Amino acid sequence: MFRLVCVRCAKAYPPDEIIYHCTRCGHLLAVEYDLDAVTITRSAWEKRPLSVWRYRELLPVSVSPVTLNEGGTPLYHLTRIGEELGLPFLYAKHEGMNPTGSFKDRGMTVGVSMAIQLKKSSVACASTGNTSASLAAYAARAGIPAVVLLPAGKVALGKVAQALMHGAKVLSIRGNFDRALEMVHELCLTHGLYLLNSVNPFRLEGQKTIGFEAIDQLGEVPDRIVLPVGNAGNISAVYKGCVELEKLGFLERMPMMTGIQAEGSMPVVRAIREGLAEVEPEPHPETVATAIRIGAPVNAEKALAAIRKTGGTAESVTDDEILAMQRMLAQNEGIGVEPASAASVAGVKKLVENGSIDKDEKIVCVVTGHLLKDPETVIRQCASPLEIDADLPSLLSALQSSS
Repeated sequence: MFRLVCVRCAKAYPPDEIIYHCTRCGHLLAVEYDLDAVTITRSAWEKRPLSVWRYRELLPVSVSPVTLNEGGTPLYHLTRIGEELGLPFLYAKHEGMNPTGSFKDRGMTVGVSMAIQLKKSSVACASTGNTSASLAAYAARAGIPAVVLLPAGKVALGKVAQALMHGAKVLSIRGNFDRALEMVHELCLTHGLYLLNSVNPFRLEGQKTIGFEAIDQLGEVPDRIVLPVGNAGNISAVYKGCVELEKLGFLERMPMMTGIQAEGSMPVVRAIREGLAEVEPEPHPETVATAIRIGAPVNAEKALAAIRKTGGTAESVTDDEILAMQRMLAQNEGIGVEPASAASVAGVKKLVENGSIDKDEKIVCVVTGHLLKDPETVIRQCASPLEIDADLPSLLSALQSSS
């Protein structure tokens, strides 16, 4: 049993109403469960495979879910990077190991399932890349059409390729992501498509399972969960999930929610630093980390609450710091991630350097997307392969010269 509730004025709406904002005050909605009716035990959860649907009692879907076996992503102990930073308990939850290569699959399995449950026949989103790839795949799995709006020239090629291959109607607009979201929102309201950006509260329900899994894999509640922040859906979702676990008696304390943004796109960081009640949008967001190149995050209201209520913080990192950590994760830990993913670990490094993190903290960094999501950025950072003649002396000579 659940209902939709406004996060500001608490007005409630029935679960089958197609609505994205409160009609009374215009603020965001959240899914609220009757937790007294939830009878699941942690031991019962632990007997199920690690996946999004392990936690189905805290998800809104009652139909057979549209699934590609998402979730169950690995939690890696970052031993070498942790040693360099003086953090013996530093971990990375690699969401790039989901079916389409990003955390978005967690939200889309729930979001597209809810579209079917609500009898919607088509879905749509605006995207900086990963959302479009995931929506296209899950819509294809469900057998319904998908429409995707992208900011022209601002989306990594690997992500565009996924959306195209999975059969979505892909449209590039001459504008940024925030304008694309405004347009697709209007399209959905006027023409009946089902909007599956993170303004849709059902999509965030799937994403909260990142936190559920990390806690189960770690065997305890981490002191801090660190996430890249673009549209701010992930940090909001993980916090909401932890609140639910706490109310069920499964958590004895809350992790500090920590958000990391790129310097060229940091409205949440600025709001935290300056003590603002609301974010001031960045009109021209810019960063090499395309997945978090968002100037007006729709879930900022929820994100600010998540950070402040848990005693967390927000920090920004430069593009150079992001790319350096992307290389460090790959070369020191064998973990390949796209630039936005590396922002979380780069943020931890900066927080250590400025004294904001205790060295004995247990820290889970969420790395959100796979290395191959943005191969162009990877290639630009790496030296070209050395071309040699096809004989053994040339091979030995090349190996000696590179050693």
